[in-house]
Amino acid sequence: MKYLRSFGLFWWNFIVGDDWRVAAGLAVALGLTSLLTHEGVNAWWLLPIAIVLLLTGSLWRETRQSS
Repeated sequence: MKYLRSFGLFWWNFIVGDDWRVAAGLAVALGLTSLLTHEGVNAWWLLPIAIVLLLTGSLWRETRQSS
């Protein structure tokens, strides 16, 4: 059981890392891209925009907290 818990914690730290908002936003963006693609929309542009917005928001929060 110890190994299973360690394995789960590793993946949690690897995926979520320091900012859970980025991980949640990326999951939402992936889900929305999948839904739009399933409906026949050419949604390749959604993920790059989401990544830029999520990283910008994360950097803004961190720089605001440190000053």
